[in-house]
Amino acid sequence: MGTPRSVIPLTFAVFILICIAGCTGISGDPAEGSSPKAASSADDLYSQAQAAMKDEQYRTAGMLFEEAYSRYSDSGDAEKALAGRNEMFRANRTILEYPFNKTGAEADLMMKVSGITDAEIDNWLSCHAQKIRSDGETLYYEGISADYLYANYNLLRGTADKSIDFGCLARYAIQNGSPSSLSGGSLPYGNPVYYTGTEKLQIPAEMLPEIGMLKIWYPLPLETESQRNISVVNLSDEEYIVNGPVTTGGIGYVSYEIPAENIDGDLILTADIGYTSYEQIFEVDPDTVEAYDTDDPEYLLYTKSARNIEITDEIQERAAEIVGSETNPYLRAQMIYRYIIDTYPYSHTPHLSLDTIEPKTAESTYLFTTGHGDCGTQSMFFSALCRSLGIPARTTGGYQMLLSDTPGAHFWAEYYIEGYGWIPCDPTVAEIADWLDTSDENRELFKESLSSNLDPARFVIQKDVDAEMVPSFPDGAVVFRLVLQKPAIISEAGEYDLDLLSGDYFSIRLEAGTEI
Repeated sequence: MGTPRSVIPLTFAVFILICIAGCTGISGDPAEGSSPKAASSADDLYSQAQAAMKDEQYRTAGMLFEEAYSRYSDSGDAEKALAGRNEMFRANRTILEYPFNKTGAEADLMMKVSGITDAEIDNWLSCHAQKIRSDGETLYYEGISADYLYANYNLLRGTADKSIDFGCLARYAIQNGSPSSLSGGSLPYGNPVYYTGTEKLQIPAEMLPEIGMLKIWYPLPLETESQRNISVVNLSDEEYIVNGPVTTGGIGYVSYEIPAENIDGDLILTADIGYTSYEQIFEVDPDTVEAYDTDDPEYLLYTKSARNIEITDEIQERAAEIVGSETNPYLRAQMIYRYIIDTYPYSHTPHLSLDTIEPKTAESTYLFTTGHGDCGTQSMFFSALCRSLGIPARTTGGYQMLLSDTPGAHFWAEYYIEGYGWIPCDPTVAEIADWLDTSDENRELFKESLSSNLDPARFVIQKDVDAEMVPSFPDGAVVFRLVLQKPAIISEAGEYDLDLLSGDYFSIRLEAGTEI
């Protein structure tokens, strides 16, 4: 994960070329009338901030909550100070991914999209760009230029090829995409790769609170059908572990509770990990697909509407339109996969804002209504469409090493077919073929393979988004709930949003080798 504001996106080298640091285009001064009002007490400021949040004056709300937090702290009211700080974090997270006003957005597009015209900029900003209203002003998403290029992927060809080699990308999907290519196993799992490495979190001492408890949920590899032989050793500070290490069930993690006053210097947590990852190649005969046991608890779990995989009337209607008269669940899932990769170009997604803002918008619904979604959002939308038809589906992931030896944050989807099991598909990686100069035949083979096969260059942390852990996140805590690709942190004191910043101080090093 490059930044705490890019939690799910598949990390490509081409992103560096597209999203060059330079014109950051700040959103400008607060709109007229949005500055904090004079208040005689911290309680007054807090109430004003709450009202500002309801009125979509997020910048103003953040300033008011910050001032309330400061006054509560000065008066020694720790409980109210914590509430003010948390609400300040929440207000800031809502708009943090939207740094541009219109002028800044125009400048960013002009700088990063070669040859773009004024008319094309106006059309993109008016009709397609991701944006939010705050303090009477329209703010634009930080990935506005990259999203334009993804939507117009012909512009990527030539540039993307300098960073991504199609032969390397497709080394499993095309070269190894047949049963004869499997070794070290049998269909659907073979070609095992053993990964070993180290996870490390190191937060500088100056960012840590002096008092209170730090509650940390630390990601670990998870035992799945395609990821086995999990090893977790040399965990730091075992005396502060309250649960785990957990490597079975729905999510891999270990949870800590560390008194801040017991930390000497930087906070450093490490874990040495290992696992065997298998390539997945499914050969499905639609005529042999069995009926679901609709009373099975797992069937019920993965066909219900959820926080970010939402089944709405509109999504049910769209799913029915996609599959038409087809009744076979495997063929239905294939049709949904093709619909997504043919209809919705990859784009970055404001996960932090979506995870924070109320009322909550599910990620699947966000893609359906805006047309924007990255790997996680596309997979959640796929899962919602499948679930609406009674096909169990989930959004699985953690990291991928397909494009680089360095793990890149990534999610994909799985759908369950009775008689075969959980079948993977990766609509986002499939779309990369459209960015690269290769033959139409290769593109089609690549996309077809990723509808029911998956490479072993993966690191799975969780089987589905919004996975439950023990202890669970407290109600009202400001913590990223969608995925655990970096440590989740809740602090009882201190001015830094450590949960937001933890991704900047977390690293995963993995090496592929031969299992001993």
